[in-house]
Amino acid sequence: MVILVMYLFKTYLWKCYSSLPGTLKSLSVKMLSSLCVTSHSGLYSGPNSPSDSEHTYSSINLATPTSQFKENESDLRYHSAQAVFVCNKMAEAILKDQDPFFCSICLDLLKDPVTIHCGHSYCMGCINGCWDQDDLKGVYSCPQCRHTFTPRPVLNRSTVLVEVVEKLKRTGPQASSAHCYAGPEDVECDVCTGRKHKAVKYCLVCLVSYCETHLQPHYDSLAFKKHKLVEASTQRQEKICPHHDKLLEVYCCTDRQCICLLCVMDEHKGHDTVSVAAERTEKQKQLGKIQQQYHQRIQEMEKEVQELRQAVKTLTRSAQVTVDATDRIFIELIRSIERRRSEVKELIRAQERIAGSRVQGLLDRLDQEVTEMKRRDAELRQLSNTEDHIYFLQSFQSLSVPPGSEALPSPTFNPHISFERVKKLVSGLKVQLDGICKEEIDKISENVMKVQIVRPLEPKTREEFLEYSYELTVDPNTACGTLHLSEKNSKVTWSEGETQAYPDHPDRFTHYDQVLCREGLSGNCYWEAELRGWITVAVSYVALVRKGEGNECRFGGNDQSWSLECSPTSCSFLHDNVKTKIRSHCTSRVGVYLDYKAGTLSFYSISKKVTLLHRVNNTFTEPLYPGFGVGLESSVRIMLPMQST
Repeated sequence: MVILVMYLFKTYLWKCYSSLPGTLKSLSVKMLSSLCVTSHSGLYSGPNSPSDSEHTYSSINLATPTSQFKENESDLRYHSAQAVFVCNKMAEAILKDQDPFFCSICLDLLKDPVTIHCGHSYCMGCINGCWDQDDLKGVYSCPQCRHTFTPRPVLNRSTVLVEVVEKLKRTGPQASSAHCYAGPEDVECDVCTGRKHKAVKYCLVCLVSYCETHLQPHYDSLAFKKHKLVEASTQRQEKICPHHDKLLEVYCCTDRQCICLLCVMDEHKGHDTVSVAAERTEKQKQLGKIQQQYHQRIQEMEKEVQELRQAVKTLTRSAQVTVDATDRIFIELIRSIERRRSEVKELIRAQERIAGSRVQGLLDRLDQEVTEMKRRDAELRQLSNTEDHIYFLQSFQSLSVPPGSEALPSPTFNPHISFERVKKLVSGLKVQLDGICKEEIDKISENVMKVQIVRPLEPKTREEFLEYSYELTVDPNTACGTLHLSEKNSKVTWSEGETQAYPDHPDRFTHYDQVLCREGLSGNCYWEAELRGWITVAVSYVALVRKGEGNECRFGGNDQSWSLECSPTSCSFLHDNVKTKIRSHCTSRVGVYLDYKAGTLSFYSISKKVTLLHRVNNTFTEPLYPGFGVGLESSVRIMLPMQST
């Protein structure tokens, strides 16, 4: 068997040798000889092993041109690798053939093992497959010893072998290496037969993926010491030139891609090329710098994360302390209101008692008086009915006192006895308290919203900007006489040869064609304006000088205002009389976004997309008032939020 293997192996090597160009044959002889000797020594062990003296080889032709050698070096590597591949396959077959628990047909562990009359064992499916081909001849033979049988033997499953194989699967080397079989996502070993093992390395010379077992010759034999091994990958085809099927060994700096040696003399001739290893070294340096930047940025971000977490803890503690304090304050406030409620209630009840007490005394006296008068009336009625003249005359003197002479003064009654006035006052107090509470709660809410760990990100899309839309109106008291206001003070037009009859006002611009809006802004606000002609879009402090023609009155000519000057062909930003030219042109619509607390003022050109024209960073100290400057034959219209969409 061994002799057959070596014969086939040497035949394949001779075929490889014959296919090489003539200039490489002399060079390949010694290399292939070394490979054959190595393979012989690995397969033969004994005194009959072939020696080097049995082979005659030509010497290496040192005059072989270097360029031609380089052109065909990869061909030599390829054929040598194929020889190694064949050798590995045959060696694997020999080793498995010598194992009694492996089927010599499929070279795998026995499945449904059967033992034929000569004593050799096979998988039932394998031996039946072989014998099915011999049905026409009627003679059946053992694939190993060639012992013949007539008629076809009846095959019975060997229960003993079944148990042994199953035990071997559970406890033997096959079981321990079961995890080494290639899965659906693994790279398969190109040398394994039957069930493939998972490849662990890929040889850049052989262009073959090897498992741990078949990789061993690369570690043991000197013939493979110079072979470059890399991790096995399903993307190994990416390491092969798609044009020449050669290994990518060169990097073209001109085209920034990996190429093979044939590409250097073909499509990339004359290009700046280096070896892949050299380019890897250079790129590794760049990668090191990038990694350093990443490490630095990671440290910065980790520090920021730590600071943010600490800020969150601080915010949580502060929020809890404030909530507790607020609860106490509101509880005290509720108690205070309860006390005031009790006091008012007691006042009403006390007044009820006092007034009732006074009326009750008067009622008692009146009741007594009425009783007395009824008694006298009875006596007078009795005296009137007596027939005794002497008794009548004697009693008349004491009973003839007219009623009311000693009576109490008649009380003056209040026709509107009611606490309605008190109820109205209490109701008014409620309204006042509600107003005060609403006003103060609004202030509290505004201050609560100011407590932020990080500021909101600046909007990016127009839809996000419109969430901060602010409705502006022009202040007529600031408009220069050359400007005409219309559309509910949302449109400003330069009026040719006509001065508007505006009344004198200290806030009015007297020289520059400018106007300010009523609203002073100090939060996150966004507004848009539609422009026609030469327009200045600005914001200003209220202290901007209005009277005169100096820069102190002009938008952007001082440190009190910031302006974007737009014309049909150009655009520039002006502040403190310093002009900054802007490359982008304004469209017919301009958007302005103010983040007062962050100190940013941004101007945008609005069309199908939002384009930043200019952004200024500043610490604003007062509310900012939007304003507009209107040039000759020009107009500007403030877009209301519903119009902006």
